[in-house]
Amino acid sequence: MKSFREGAEAVIGGCPNATPAMFRLCIDLTTKGLLPKNDIDGINKKVRNTLWERLCWLFKTKRLPEGLKGLADCIRNDGNDGSLGMEDAEDLLEFTSLLLERVFTEPAKLKEAEQRRIIRRSK
Repeated sequence: MKSFREGAEAVIGGCPNATPAMFRLCIDLTTKGLLPKNDIDGINKKVRNTLWERLCWLFKTKRLPEGLKGLADCIRNDGNDGSLGMEDAEDLLEFTSLLLERVFTEPAKLKEAEQRRIIRRSK
């Protein structure tokens, strides 16, 4: 995802104030895909359009793992005033990385493992 790559490059380049826009964009695009199409379980316009509200809803409905919830505070707290330190940028990088792993990498690994299992059992 281009926005993740740009955020990571900003961290590596020592430009912490550039990270929130890119990581928030990445998280925004990722989490919009986790919402059901219909307005159920408390979804409303604010949840659909506000990143923090969406994250709260995804945690509340267990569509995101509880273990990520503490790290998610960096989305709300970091970058609003334009004076991030490298620690803040690294928090954003870590949360975004873990979110992407949970949403994309882990399900793909599980699917591959299941396919290998089926192949082993069919021999």
